[in-house]
Amino acid sequence: MTLLEMSITYLDSAAAIHGRIAELRAAVKRTEDPDTAFRLQCRIDALMPLWRENRELAALTAHYYDRSYHKHEKYTL
Repeated sequence: MTLLEMSITYLDSAAAIHGRIAELRAAVKRTEDPDTAFRLQCRIDALMPLWRENRELAALTAHYYDRSYHKHEKYTL
């Protein structure tokens, strides 16, 4: 698997995670139970870093060999 192929996988994962976050946000708006809303919000909070990392890694792997690409410091040794 090439890095470009990996970037597509990361983008697909990011899209799936973002879709789930949207579903959970809609569920929070629909619910009237504060405990349920709190649990749903905790799940959203847990998914947000995964979504962000997948987007960052998709960009990094897609442009890893581009000379003009400024790499993300978080993923540079």
